[in-house]
Amino acid sequence: MEFKTILFYIFSVVTVLAALRVITARNPVHAALFLVLAFFNVAGLWMLLQAEFLSLVLIMVYVGAVMVLFLFVVMMLDINIEQVRQGFWKNLPLGALVGGFMVAEMAMVLSGRYFGLANLPPQNLPANASNTKDLARVLYTDYAYPFEIASVILLVAIIAAVMLTLRRRKDNKAMHPADQIAVKSKDRMRLVKMAPEVELPAPAAKGEQA
Repeated sequence: MEFKTILFYIFSVVTVLAALRVITARNPVHAALFLVLAFFNVAGLWMLLQAEFLSLVLIMVYVGAVMVLFLFVVMMLDINIEQVRQGFWKNLPLGALVGGFMVAEMAMVLSGRYFGLANLPPQNLPANASNTKDLARVLYTDYAYPFEIASVILLVAIIAAVMLTLRRRKDNKAMHPADQIAVKSKDRMRLVKMAPEVELPAPAAKGEQA
């Protein structure tokens, strides 16, 4: 058995175990850390496939930025585990049915003719080959429209997530930028003319007059 094959099995086993722990861990912080472990092992698999750009992007973008943000948000939230687990057994049959369909679809895709050894790209690349340039050329020429559609879908998902989690409080005080821009100097300050007031000295006490 070659060394690359041994690394492939190690990365694959650790990835599967880490993915299982993501959905079975009781602590959300532990689940996020297991997801980081899964990302690292997937990056190793991509490195074995000579996709160095995708491997480094996965580590820098997802592990370095996205997962750190996830961990920060999860640790800042006060998550009630018992409330989250309510209705688990009630929704288990439907979830198992959907999961079974997903497993069947993945099995059909992975066992089809699109993922055979004959359809995989050759691994013996020349020394001056750049998979980053090849990926960019294919992404922005043949798949330009799907790439733009995916970006629009992600933008809509971000806006929807913000609007769903937005809570409008009635006790907060805030200024609208439009009102701040439309304000004038006479609305901020007003000069008032008042007559001067003369303070009379207080009358002296009887003891002081004597």
